[in-house]
Amino acid sequence: MQFPLATYRLQFTPSFDFRSAKAIVPYLAELGVSYLYASPIFKARQGSTHGYDVVDPNIINPELGGIEKFNDLIEKIHEYNLKWLQDIVPNHMAFDSQNTMLVDLLENGSDSQYHGFFDINWNHPYEGIRGRLLAPFLGRFYGDCLEHGELKLQYEESGLSVNYYSLKFPIRIESYTKVLTYDLGRLRQKLGRRNPDFVKFLGILYGLKYIPSGEEGSERYDQIFFIKSMLWELWNDNLDIRKFIEENIETFNGVVGKPESFNLLEDLLNEQFFRLAFWKVGNEELNYRRFFTVNDLISLRIEDPNVFETTHSLLLQLVEEEKIHGLRIDHIDGLYDPATYLFRLRDRANHTYVVIEKILEPQEELPINWPIQGTTGYDYLNMANGVFCQKENEAKFNKIYHSFTRSIVNCEQLIDEKKRLIVGKHLAGDIDNLAHFLKQISSHYRYASDFTIYGLKGALVEVMTAFPVYRTYINNEEVSTSDRNYIKQVIAKAKETMPIFLNELAFIEKFLLLEFDDYLTQEEKEQWLDFVMRLQQFTGPLMAKGVEDTVLYIYNRLLSLNEVGSHPTHFGVSIDEFHQFNHHQTAYWPHSMNASATHDTKRGEDVRSRINVLSEIPDEWEAKLKEWREINAGQKDCIEGIDVPDPNDEYLLYQTLLGTFPFYEEEYPVFVQRIKEYLIKAIREAKVYTAWLKPDTGYEEGFTTFAERLLKDSPDNEFLKAFRPFQQKIQHYGVFNSLSQTLLKFAVPGIPDIYQGTELWDLSLVDPDNRRPVDFKLRNKFLKSIKRGIEKNPLALVEELLAHPEDGRIKLFLIYQLLQTRQEYSELFQRGDYQKLTVIGSWQDHAVVFSRTWGDYTVIAIAPRLFTSLMKEDELPLGEQVWQETRISLPPGSPTHWQNRITGEEIKGEDALFLRDILQHFPVALLVSVLPQAEKPLSDGVKALEEGSKSKNRKKDVAA
Repeated sequence: MQFPLATYRLQFTPSFDFRSAKAIVPYLAELGVSYLYASPIFKARQGSTHGYDVVDPNIINPELGGIEKFNDLIEKIHEYNLKWLQDIVPNHMAFDSQNTMLVDLLENGSDSQYHGFFDINWNHPYEGIRGRLLAPFLGRFYGDCLEHGELKLQYEESGLSVNYYSLKFPIRIESYTKVLTYDLGRLRQKLGRRNPDFVKFLGILYGLKYIPSGEEGSERYDQIFFIKSMLWELWNDNLDIRKFIEENIETFNGVVGKPESFNLLEDLLNEQFFRLAFWKVGNEELNYRRFFTVNDLISLRIEDPNVFETTHSLLLQLVEEEKIHGLRIDHIDGLYDPATYLFRLRDRANHTYVVIEKILEPQEELPINWPIQGTTGYDYLNMANGVFCQKENEAKFNKIYHSFTRSIVNCEQLIDEKKRLIVGKHLAGDIDNLAHFLKQISSHYRYASDFTIYGLKGALVEVMTAFPVYRTYINNEEVSTSDRNYIKQVIAKAKETMPIFLNELAFIEKFLLLEFDDYLTQEEKEQWLDFVMRLQQFTGPLMAKGVEDTVLYIYNRLLSLNEVGSHPTHFGVSIDEFHQFNHHQTAYWPHSMNASATHDTKRGEDVRSRINVLSEIPDEWEAKLKEWREINAGQKDCIEGIDVPDPNDEYLLYQTLLGTFPFYEEEYPVFVQRIKEYLIKAIREAKVYTAWLKPDTGYEEGFTTFAERLLKDSPDNEFLKAFRPFQQKIQHYGVFNSLSQTLLKFAVPGIPDIYQGTELWDLSLVDPDNRRPVDFKLRNKFLKSIKRGIEKNPLALVEELLAHPEDGRIKLFLIYQLLQTRQEYSELFQRGDYQKLTVIGSWQDHAVVFSRTWGDYTVIAIAPRLFTSLMKEDELPLGEQVWQETRISLPPGSPTHWQNRITGEEIKGEDALFLRDILQHFPVALLVSVLPQAEKPLSDGVKALEEGSKSKNRKKDVAA
């Protein structure tokens, strides 16, 4: 297996396709990455901007260029010695008429070749969806849509369908008789009984009576194809038949204002394998598993070997052809049995680099037996980000936050409250299904036969709400120690919270721990295990929607800490904690990804770097908040008795502006619009005054108007006058946080990942803001200029870049130098150890310093932090005036000669290295040991030449 040296994530869209990517391959190679890391590329819903709504996993997306342009791109990346890491979606597909497998299922029901492909409960306890797939996509109640003529029966070459605007649902073949025989005498009278086309039409009707089913699957498909072909032929060849069908369709579609005229269409719909419903029904009555709470993403039963083989056919072919060299598995926690899936994938892609999208809570361990290289890097992101938050100021920040918002927010209580909100409004149907399943099983046990649906559902809600991690991974009769501990912790908390469910909770605990009764049959044990594994699939969505997509938009104490995979109560990370994490990664997951920005992060990496500066200056932050609140008090509108925005949302806005304010004036008008769009998303996600399900346009307009007033580009704007000096100060220190953050990502154990465009400043917000087009021409131009500057005079280049940090070239320069070093010392970065180095002196807590060694070479990384106490806002963190006597204590036997790979400078030191010497010209450093000439290891070629020479001399001696 080969491991990436560094990856570069690209978001493919119809406007950035394979041809666009091909054009930037030379730039990526020149930058120094080794893997192009691609968003999903298999056929997605038309116009998809992310690719996670797959409709056919065995077709390369035509909107991206299809297989031809994909192969061209692969040839190009191979030409530049790059490889391909592919993001794949095994959990779900789009619930859409473009999904041919799903359409086949909706048309053929239990006779479909794809009947077992989707995670659907066909035996649902509610009669209305028993044997039918709920389709919750209507904009209002079904009856209203029907009688307003919004449901339209239509006919085309593929057959009859019922359309709801752009959505199309196929009519089962057996129901064609209803439409085609309606008032058949009319057609007979028009054509005559002996008309050849009428005889063919009767033949079609006869064929419809005897459609094969069950084991005669292939015959069924053949006959359906024959009937549809014949009908389409008659439609095109005989105008009378076409007119007859059109008139019948018009009759079935009813007349608005005459409710009884829709009876025919309603009867037809009642026969189908789907049931159209108001979209909100999906939150309360549901018989299929979704991706999180998204109705139009239907989950697969990927645990079925046939489903796995079918949906992975093209992917595995591309792996075998060595066009794909790595895999990123999306939403691993949604799978029924993640471990089995990964082992099955590993069997088929044995030498492929594999990472998983997995959110690890603090102190949670990734299962060590999984055949993967690690995660996509959220665990690293939150550790590295925390290093730049001043942990000691937590109490002060709590006080500031509570004082400004005029409330004391208990975050743990908030998490519990919002999880319950998600259960009640978004996952009620899923919990209901689990409760019915548990009730069905419990009826077999005398000690559980009296449990009611109410009691079981209430107990399940307590259990799921109390889960401290995304999920457990029980998949057989063994329960791991960590899973057992989580379950014990959850049940204890649930019993304390809701003692009226003690018996039900004890029963559920017995289930979750697989404490089987001796008399159980194997079938009963399997049913028991099935319940446990299904339950595990829903704790993750609850955590994601309750915490990531709700609490992280409400608990705004310090926004830089509100990130995917974070716990908002954790205020910063100590240097020792960061070192411990890296030691663990070195031992267990040395090739896991290190991310600092992804398509899913809540804000850009350099936005977090800026906001983290606030943690160092709580008193000044508090003073600014009071000043701004006083200035802006008159800018608020009172809507329904509430001053908009409320203090918590106002607090969020100020931090957001500090983190995202642009460097250049010309970006300002677009920036204001971006902020307004972000605020709408943020407060809808928070679900306090408004929500996606029920938007409150009054509050939303009030908040965006407030933001507009604050950001009005006018000399009379008192807020901007007070805000800009402080913002520029934060911006200045944020630059150095960003450079240190960048160095850490590329130097610690793991694979550094660059999200598209973030080699320059990343001042983006949550999607879709972070998926805006990237100006690669500008980046390519900057890179070529930087390379020329390095060749000419690196120190002069560094001085010029530090004088003009606003264009982001300084970050690009650093990334380029780090990538070149990783390429030159690839074994060291992929296999080297990790050692914390001791820092001595006045500013010892202001630098993260460690070494990595492999063979004859050692690197030392120096990443300063907490800059506000190191220097004034118009200074640079360089030289003796800043670092004074602060130094790195070198272990005995360390090299004495070093080269700073960022600036090219030579550094010498026996027992210690002084930061004033190392950081004289640039704020961060990566030192590589330089062996004196006599000590330099010989290359294999030189060794061979020397051995050959010695051998010749020995032969001469013998001859003499």
